[in-house]
Amino acid sequence: MGDARFLVRRILVTFAAFKHHIGFYPTPSALKAFAKDLSKFATAKGSIQFPLEKPLPLSLIRKITAFRVRESIDEDRKWKT
Repeated sequence: MGDARFLVRRILVTFAAFKHHIGFYPTPSALKAFAKDLSKFATAKGSIQFPLEKPLPLSLIRKITAFRVRESIDEDRKWKT
């Protein structure tokens, strides 16, 4: 297994490669926010499985990552007030 992370001040999302799928690990809040869009994928508490035999849903991944960026900024803002 190998993994890659996207971070801005903290880890926002992580990817990991497996034999039959790519694991995408945002957060439970992101999965909840995109539940309808994720209904065709296998999910767990904080992970999504994208099958290797299908193209990655890049638009959805971008939206989830942007959500995590906004969520991170909002969390930081709470500490500053």
